[in-house]
This record gives sequence, structure tokens and C-alpha cells, in this order.
Amino acid sequence: MTTMVAPTTAPATRVRYAALIAKLLLFGLLLTALIWPDLSGIKGKASTARLIVYPIGAMALPLWWWAYGRTRSKLHRTFPWPADLLLTLPWLIDLIGNRLNLFDTVDWWDDAMHFVLWGFLTAGALLAFAPRTLSRPVTAFTALGFGTTAAVIWELGEYVAFLRNSPELQTAYTDTLGDLAMGTLGALLAGLLLHPATRSRPGKPHLEHPSTK
Repeated sequence: MTTMVAPTTAPATRVRYAALIAKLLLFGLLLTALIWPDLSGIKGKASTARLIVYPIGAMALPLWWWAYGRTRSKLHRTFPWPADLLLTLPWLIDLIGNRLNLFDTVDWWDDAMHFVLWGFLTAGALLAFAPRTLSRPVTAFTALGFGTTAAVIWELGEYVAFLRNSPELQTAYTDTLGDLAMGTLGALLAGLLLHPATRSRPGKPHLEHPSTK
């Protein structure tokens, strides 16, 4: 019995620790941005909105689990740490990129981040909430629906929060189209790659939880 459980326990533990460390780093960066705004890299980039939205984004899944998922979720019997890690990384990586001024000094960084981070965000949402019985096309369309909607909301938030009064407004249309395109592609890739992990294999029954026997 021990030899069957041990191979999966260590990776699960590492993912859990990675998710917790990512959250600690995120909140540490947010705290430093609050104390030393000039050094944060987000000054003039809707820093107040980010200080509010980023913690909410990183804590959305734990709060959902505490309020609902731990007693009523049909997808998970334990907290979905891989999904939590994927839903935390976009906020953390974005803050690190701004702190190091990569968005303004590396030409391709912004497009790459919209592709990669929207892939992480969509993958986390699929792992946390998508039924395991979805077919490949439905999984892809679900990923597109979530990822594209999230990308549009993000761009609207950027415009309202700081872009409309920024010198970047002159080039905002082209940049926004590029961001939406890369975010949508990242979400689609997440849906295609995660399909095997978000469905049950035909003909294989679900394993029963020991407590139900």
C-alpha cells in the first residue's frame, strides 16, 4: 500500500509548497509596493487597483474552497493545489516583470506574458472547475470562453484605471489587439494541452474515496 501511494505523495507535496511559496512571494511584493511605491515598478500603472485585484485573484480559489468547495465540490475531494499554483503564478510573474521593468525594456515581454500568463490562468480555472467529462472540442471552447473574457475584462480595466490618461493612449489600440490575440492563443493552448487531465478515460470507473466504502 505504501509503495503505491509514495510516488504520488512527493510531487503533490512539492506542488503544495510551490503554491504556498508563490503566495508568500506575491504578498511580499505587494507589501513592498505599498511601503515603497517608487521601487515597485507599478507606480503610474494603476498601482492601487493592482494592490486590490492581485490578492483577490490569488485567493479566489482558496476562498471558494473554504466557502463551498470543501463540502460540495464534485470535482475534488482535497484542495486542488495544482490549480491554485497556476492561478497564483500570473499575478506573481506580472509583479516581478514590472519590478524588473521588463515590460518597458524588453520588446517581446508584454506579448509573451499575455500568452503565457493567460495560459496559466486558464489552465488553473480548467483544473479547478471544469468537469472531467468534457470532450476535447468542448474543453477548447470552454478555455476560449474563459480566457478571452478574462482578457477583455483585463484590457477594459487597464483602460479605465490608467491608460485613458496615459501617454501610451496613442498606441493603445494596436497594443490592446495584440494583448487580446496573445491571451486568446494562450487560453486555447491551455485548453488543448489540459484536455487529457480534465476528462475521465472512457470505460474506466472513478476510484471511490475510502470514506465512501
